[in-house]
Amino acid sequence: MDDIATSAEAMEAEAIPRCADLRADGRDHAVRVPEALAKRRPSDRSPAEWAYQRVILYLKAFEETLDDSQVIAMAFAGGPAGVLRIQGVGFHAPDLVTFSGMDEAGQMAQVIQHVSQLSLLLRAMKKPADQPVPERIGFRLARALEEAEDARGNADAAS
Repeated sequence: MDDIATSAEAMEAEAIPRCADLRADGRDHAVRVPEALAKRRPSDRSPAEWAYQRVILYLKAFEETLDDSQVIAMAFAGGPAGVLRIQGVGFHAPDLVTFSGMDEAGQMAQVIQHVSQLSLLLRAMKKPADQPVPERIGFRLARALEEAEDARGNADAAS
């Protein structure tokens, strides 16, 4: 028997697999939502986890447009955080999202942001000279996200 969902849950479940990012230059981003993630009930995730998952999908899609001389960076609106070369993304339910990496001066930094304040600018920046291969954090995070959702689905099916 299907669970009864509130109208808000039904709208959220319907929205998760829908997204688009079309560009004037024709270099459209394919922000693909993994099937296991799209099937997950909205009531099973906090606003922080939902924001975290979608940010990861956008990081991966943005990295797909970069060449080998570039890495992804993120700027944060509304404060002095500056630009951060992204090396980690996380969340703390119910409402915090975290970003860690290196700032423009090469210092370790972490931004902790409430989901209601989330406003990000993804940027391409030159790959550090001492890094032979550019880091692709979005690809790694998206793969981990899919594996976690698949494992969750297998655990749910077994119970």
